[in-house]
Amino acid sequence: AGWFRRLLHKPKPSSVESLKSSHSASSSPSSSSSSSVKSSSSSGTSLATSSMSPVSAVDISASDSPRWDKSYDVCICHSEGDVELVSELVSYLEGQPESFRCFLQLRDAVAGSAMVTELCDAVQNSHCWVMLITPGFLQDPWCRYQMHQALAEAPMANGRTIPVLKDVDRKDYPRELRNIYYIYMTLKEKSFTQIRDTVMCYLQELCRSSTKSME
Repeated sequence: AGWFRRLLHKPKPSSVESLKSSHSASSSPSSSSSSSVKSSSSSGTSLATSSMSPVSAVDISASDSPRWDKSYDVCICHSEGDVELVSELVSYLEGQPESFRCFLQLRDAVAGSAMVTELCDAVQNSHCWVMLITPGFLQDPWCRYQMHQALAEAPMANGRTIPVLKDVDRKDYPRELRNIYYIYMTLKEKSFTQIRDTVMCYLQELCRSSTKSME
């Protein structure tokens, strides 16, 4: 009887083999899937990077963000004849989820202060400078002065100076800005989006660089 009970409890060789084969089969797909993941990650780096992009992970509004080191995110340099268009641009930027802080001379300049002082302070206290280059801009000495101040602050054109051409031929593009790509304004809404994206890109890069330097 004891021998019979031991025989009943002894696993069948076929079942053992089937367990081994099933285990082997189950581990095989995992290894193959692992290799497929590796190959897909190597062949589709840009896709993986875009979904886990460090750009999207940067919080420019964090309390310790270097964004707050300056009073303004954007300084708009423009002629008096373009006030209406610039006001629309400022409303657009300030209405974004990031609530960009814009310096608008007619609105934010301190009454009674010297114009030169205000223009210089606006440039120094802003991360980016949008140059709305129109026929009026080219004829306004104060616009050119502010442009030169911005170029003196960032001569390497690391994304801070953002020229925007409107109703100006390419041949009339200021020589001082020839090494900087510009936005040509045809559709207002599209150009506003490009300006917003350029400012965002600079601020995100600023935050990333600050994080790296602290590591």
